[in-house]
Amino acid sequence: MTRLSNYVILTLAILMVSAACISMARSSGADGGSTSSDRKTSISIMANLHTTEVPSDRIEKWIEEKTGVQLNIQWVPDGSYDEKVFASLATGTLPQALYLKNAASLSYFRDEIRSGLFWEIGPYLKDYPNLQRLKPEVLKNTAIDGKLYSLYQERALARSGIIYRKDWADRLGLSAPETLDDLYEMLKGFTYNDPDNNDIDDTIGLTDRNDLIYGAFKTISSYYGTPNNWGWYNDSLQPEFVFPKYMETMKFFKKLHNEGLINEDFPITSKTDQLELFVTGKAGVYIGAMGDVLSLESRLLANDPKAVLDVHNRVLGPEGYGIWASQGYGTVILFPKSAIATEEELKSVLSFYDALMSPELANLMYWGIEGIHYTVQDGKAMAVDAFELREKDVKPYQALMAGGFSTIPGMLQPVNTNQVKDKAERLIYDNESFLIYDPTAPLESPMYNEIGVRLNERIRDATYQFMLGMIDEQGFEAEIDRWLEEGGRQIIEEYNASYRSTVGPYLHDKYR
Repeated sequence: MTRLSNYVILTLAILMVSAACISMARSSGADGGSTSSDRKTSISIMANLHTTEVPSDRIEKWIEEKTGVQLNIQWVPDGSYDEKVFASLATGTLPQALYLKNAASLSYFRDEIRSGLFWEIGPYLKDYPNLQRLKPEVLKNTAIDGKLYSLYQERALARSGIIYRKDWADRLGLSAPETLDDLYEMLKGFTYNDPDNNDIDDTIGLTDRNDLIYGAFKTISSYYGTPNNWGWYNDSLQPEFVFPKYMETMKFFKKLHNEGLINEDFPITSKTDQLELFVTGKAGVYIGAMGDVLSLESRLLANDPKAVLDVHNRVLGPEGYGIWASQGYGTVILFPKSAIATEEELKSVLSFYDALMSPELANLMYWGIEGIHYTVQDGKAMAVDAFELREKDVKPYQALMAGGFSTIPGMLQPVNTNQVKDKAERLIYDNESFLIYDPTAPLESPMYNEIGVRLNERIRDATYQFMLGMIDEQGFEAEIDRWLEEGGRQIIEEYNASYRSTVGPYLHDKYR
């Protein structure tokens, strides 16, 4: 019995006790691929509702008019979405288009997909001009055993970079760090050269937190050329922490810690406290999502109206430029065979999603109706200053999109009146020219699913212990040996076996 099957049984028990988990539904009509009295194609959809109320049908009516499709949308509150999905799976009442809650949810459906409950759509995508633009490297990350079963909602592949105090850098004669040595010199200058000009030794270079992924560590590790979670060594997949570049990254952080260039307690610092150090003028560099610059700037200016921030993404390391890539999707859309009985019906549903990836409908779903929800300024979209209207009419429909800004030419970019925020958005897309992919994203290791999180916590702890000087290289190697002995060796074998079994039409050289 699979993990999902166990979850379904538990969910059904809960649903028998309480009806609170049942979704809100506005539309009426058949759930399956029936046609209405006026012969319109009817498509049923289950979508996650992130707002407090079911949206008005204003956008829905526009979509129906443009596509000639009658929509039957089940809006399910986010808090009960998984329960509704699993219950529908168990009772055979899935819609024709099933949106999973998030990217992580896909792993729970692997066995059900393998069992044939969902359509394989990979062979059909070439027949749809808009669906063809979905990125092969992102589609690969959604593949199960090398086959495609889903469309995806786009998320930026790499948001990470450097946010720094430009006013401090200017005062010290420093430019944006072009190399790792430049970054070190900036952190040193921000710590010891009185960048705030108050004659007090009260600043540090880098503020970081207890997160090896979304904190500074993984981004700087990318600059060194470390693989993204897993990498290739002698034609075998190996975990990132066995590579010399991982050790170099730890030594860099150990040096920062020894020299006082980073908050001393960064292994136990929360994100809230990390941000507080930055916005109160105690630290000059924040490494993480570049989009955070807008909120950081707002809070910083409240404390220091003369402060100036800048963003930077290209730091040259020993392997050239590099930045770790996410999976590139926020969620996926599956197509259940229980609701789509024939290939003809599947093609009809895919045609609908091909239409949703047209610029006209993508802008409608993301921005709303021009003149009501947004205006166009210099070829970009400016949302109207009416939060409740956009929440009621537009925001829920963003959850129905396929693809996104980089896969839909003509989709309107937002007007960013804030210059540094606008620069951050440009650099996020610039990151895509030197991405480091995780080759195990579409692969599976049963042992990793069972004990991988626990084993990785051991490596996480050992990484922090090394950076704090609590263990040396021998001590870290001993932790790797323990990782191997307690299941890691089998995880390596399973990932490599999974890779070999999925070599096929969705394999791309960039993963090697």
